[in-house]
This record gives sequence, structure tokens and C-alpha cells, in this order.
Amino acid sequence: MPDAPFLGSTKKLSLDAEAFGAPFNGPLVHEVVVAELAARRRGTHATRNRALVRGGGTKPYRQKGTGRARQGSIRAPQFAGGGIVFGPSPRHYTLKVNRKARRAALRSALSLHAERGSIFGLDPSAFDAPSTRQAAELLEDRRGGSVLLVLGPEESAAFKSFRNLAGVTVLLADDCGVADLVGAASVVFSEAALESVTARARAKKEVAA
Repeated sequence: MPDAPFLGSTKKLSLDAEAFGAPFNGPLVHEVVVAELAARRRGTHATRNRALVRGGGTKPYRQKGTGRARQGSIRAPQFAGGGIVFGPSPRHYTLKVNRKARRAALRSALSLHAERGSIFGLDPSAFDAPSTRQAAELLEDRRGGSVLLVLGPEESAAFKSFRNLAGVTVLLADDCGVADLVGAASVVFSEAALESVTARARAKKEVAA
């Protein structure tokens, strides 16, 4: 398993063979990406039906003798300002995917980047204070596509340095999903973030009784 080079340094980032050496499983990755994107939907969309629209408590005109179709309320769907028929209502879009499948899909996405050589390391200690210029200089040779930067929770200076760059997405290790990895042309990890993501991707060993 080849090591990943650090940005702006001669250091190497060691990649775990189990997490970064798995074969790519396209259908499984697709299933998990669909589930992750669906779970991010808030599902708060809603419209008012005729029971929720205000007004319309009496008939707009008498039943017979007007020559028009009989109507019971101006809040019926055929009237302007009336209720919506079969409109959306609040719901969740969560899709169930087994934990083993999620880990396998994460290994597939990581292994694909490792195979392409699109994984790089970052030393966040180089950022004593937020500096967008310093961050842009480190990524100057890696701007051929979108960049995903994954950091640990204590690396706020580096987080603030990269978050304003166009085409760069900065996430904490716990928030990094398969959809984020698949959508990025290259991925940059800090050592703490790589350790966290690798622990999530490794298959859980069964303990013998």
C-alpha cells in the first residue's frame, strides 16, 4: 500500500491496507450515497389542504338557481387561494443501510482514491492562526478539481484557513461520509482525521466466545 504525500512537505502519510486496499463495489457505494444524501434532506416541506386554509365557512352562493355549478366552499381546490390536493407534508427520507455495508462502502471510496493517488496529507500545526493565503499556496498544485479536506476537532486554525477557498469542502472526520469522498477529485487528511476515518472503515472483528 503506497503512502500519501503531505502538502508542502516531504513527509508521508501511512495508509492502512485494510481500509485503503479494498476492491471497489460500485452498487454498494451507490446505495450508501443515496441513503446519505436522502438523510440530509430536512423533509419540512408542507402545503395547506382545504381543511387548513383560512375562511370558506359558508357556501359562496345558493345551491340552485344561479346557473353555475354548485359549490360548498371558496377554499375548495378549484378556487384561487383554495387548498392543495395531495400536496407534500413533513416526512423523513431516511433509508436503512446496514453498518457492515456502510463500512464496506467507505472502504471502497477510500480505496478508489488510494488507487488513483488522490489522497494527500496535511500538517495542521503549520497554521498558528487562520491564513487563507497559506492554505491557497498549499493547494496551488491540486486545484484540478474539487478538494475535500478532512480535519480533527482540535484543528480549528486549519479549518478556518481552507473553508473560504472556492472548490474546497472542509469537514470534520466524524462528518465525512461516502458521498463526500465520491464527490471529491482529491482528498486531504490530517493525521488525526485519517486515524478516525480509518477506524470507522476497518471491519469489526468478531470476538470468539
